[in-house]
Amino acid sequence: MLAGNHVHLLDPGPLMNSTNREIHFLAKASIFKLPQGLIFRHLGLIPVNRDGNDHDAYDKAVEYLKNGEVVGIYPEGTRERGRGVLPFKMGAVRMASETNSVIIPFATIGRYRPFRKGVLVRFGKPYKVGKDLEKSNEELREIVKKLKEG
Repeated sequence: MLAGNHVHLLDPGPLMNSTNREIHFLAKASIFKLPQGLIFRHLGLIPVNRDGNDHDAYDKAVEYLKNGEVVGIYPEGTRERGRGVLPFKMGAVRMASETNSVIIPFATIGRYRPFRKGVLVRFGKPYKVGKDLEKSNEELREIVKKLKEG
């Protein structure tokens, strides 16, 4: 599983370019409206209804992880919009615990500028979730914050 901060709608692009493996990102359901919704589904994105606990999205992500596939998640649940790394929701650590998966933390740094380099993705060491999920969630957030700070 990949888990990190979320700064821009384009964030999945640099991550998808960092590996030959398909990454199944959890993404808000509202971006799946036609015509781009067909493209997003074809890319393996998982629509999430953010109005409550979306058990279907969670179950789909867990299924991918149990099958050895990569799931990408932004535990903040929304973009930072200049506020720094926001508090993490519990989904990433719960999924990792349930599937015995490791989390590869990452931080997206920089600005998206047309036709220029400006975005960097820093990856951390694999993180194994402990028994205390609240503590693991906060540790994961701190790792991402440190990656972002450099």
